[in-house]
Amino acid sequence: MPAVVVAVAVMALFALGYIYYSRYLARKVYALDADFVTPAHELADGVDYVPTNKHVLFGHHFTSVAGAAPIVGPAIAVVWGWVPALLWIVLGTIFAAGAHDFGALAVSVRHKAKNIGTLASEVISKRSRILFLLIIFFLLTLVNAVFAVVIGNLFVAFPGAVVPIFLEIPLAIGIGQFIYRTRSPALVPSIIGVITLYFFIWVGDNVPIEIDGLASAIGMEPRNVWVVIMFAYTFIACRLPVWLLLQPRDYINSHQLFIALGVTFLGVLIGLDRIVAPAFNTELPEGQPSIFPFLFITIACGAISGFHSLVSSGTTSKQLAKETDARYVAYMGSLGEGSLALASVLAVSAGVTAALNEEWGVLYADYATASEGAVGNFVNGIAHFASNLGVEFQLATTFAAVVVVSFAATTMDTGVRLQRYVVQEIAQIAGWTRLARSLLGATAVAVAIPLALALMPSGDQNGFAFGTLWRLFGTTNQLTGGLALAVIAVWVTQKRRNPLAAVIPMAFLLVMTVWALIVQVQEFAEADEWWVLVPLDLVILVLSLWLVFEAAVRTRTLVRERREEALAGGDGSASSDAETGADTTGDGQQ
Repeated sequence: MPAVVVAVAVMALFALGYIYYSRYLARKVYALDADFVTPAHELADGVDYVPTNKHVLFGHHFTSVAGAAPIVGPAIAVVWGWVPALLWIVLGTIFAAGAHDFGALAVSVRHKAKNIGTLASEVISKRSRILFLLIIFFLLTLVNAVFAVVIGNLFVAFPGAVVPIFLEIPLAIGIGQFIYRTRSPALVPSIIGVITLYFFIWVGDNVPIEIDGLASAIGMEPRNVWVVIMFAYTFIACRLPVWLLLQPRDYINSHQLFIALGVTFLGVLIGLDRIVAPAFNTELPEGQPSIFPFLFITIACGAISGFHSLVSSGTTSKQLAKETDARYVAYMGSLGEGSLALASVLAVSAGVTAALNEEWGVLYADYATASEGAVGNFVNGIAHFASNLGVEFQLATTFAAVVVVSFAATTMDTGVRLQRYVVQEIAQIAGWTRLARSLLGATAVAVAIPLALALMPSGDQNGFAFGTLWRLFGTTNQLTGGLALAVIAVWVTQKRRNPLAAVIPMAFLLVMTVWALIVQVQEFAEADEWWVLVPLDLVILVLSLWLVFEAAVRTRTLVRERREEALAGGDGSASSDAETGADTTGDGQQ
């Protein structure tokens, strides 16, 4: 199968999803109102609540959700065949992620930009708040630990990426200061930033930074030193105003999406690469994870991700200038994530074998081999596509590594910031006033726990966080997505609108993730780290089932109330935020 045919077909489906399905969601399900005063204006404080141009906000939102997961997940899942992986990416992006990301943002904006855990209290029940916050706490812990290890592995494997990644930080701060002080549009400065970043990529390729000597001197593995450095950086970065570092770096990185996709699709077209992976892989050895439910767990971001609801309701909702911008920012953001997942599938099914001159079946002999080589396969595949355009292969690998690290580091920035919010909220509920009010203490907790997980030793050569916790991360991530959809569905039902856009993907995700959690309990019981894994799995399972029960009870109550209203002669069509004659699609909002 020519890879370019697959790329064009998928992108055409994504375009149709945005034109038609997102418009339906904006008008009929979430009823966006251009005149609604968003929390970014109502609660503006210049730190977290900052009205932001929708294109700049798209950059923040997309690069916050587009970490390593939409690359790693699909790069592993192709082990079951490229067709099932791509089917879930397409259907999951258009119908699940679109409704989920968009809905979490819309509901949060209508509730003063509260996070999805707090919204559960107002929409479902008071108990739901603490249940959801605990699940979010576990998810963010896993996200930050896994992404730190991915970044550490990439810095070790591709030391040329170190210079551009770290020089991007002062570059972004300078751009952020310029935009904020002069009130200038962000487009031109961010393009200059991208050009400068790519000069740094050339510098980094010629001046690779390796820390083997330092690591040996302090008795640590080089990867673990990078992990510590990344958490030290996020400890500082998550406490800075969003306009100073997060927004300008996100906007720079958002351009990288389009550049990386352009390199992928042009490289595929010019090189006429063909997909060499099997459509359905029927030659996996016995004892491998089953495609049901684990395909839908392995591909988390890139189809649907609960982490996106945390970003939508945690940081993006605090910066949305117009409610109608939500369609562009959130739904388009999910399509960007799906496009990155598509690039990952093409890289590991068509590009990597040409780059390494290796048989695909050797690279994907089993699930463990696929997991171990996922990031490297993606980097080499993208580098091959770039080499089709005349870029020297070694330089192209540095470029691809910078793309992955940039997205993963931005997600860590946002993830630690969100974890700090969650820690403070949990501390407030528990009555730990000192921790709830301490920015330093909450940030220390948000950093210390995932750092400990990332550094935990394991017999797995990929490390505890990446090798052993990847599927638990995926399960928890998808489970959070299902639970966020439950909150959205209840809210939509309250507003007397059709909740099926949220209910159908919610039901599918909850079945797959609960199934996976149950299967993993037995598997984790046999692992060396069972004393961490089994309790984590069981706690997450119990919390999720409890929250599903709470949502079901609330939904049943709402349905009964509607029936009673109908019997009493009411038309059941009232809504506290009914549609107006204003533009409700986001079309024409510049």
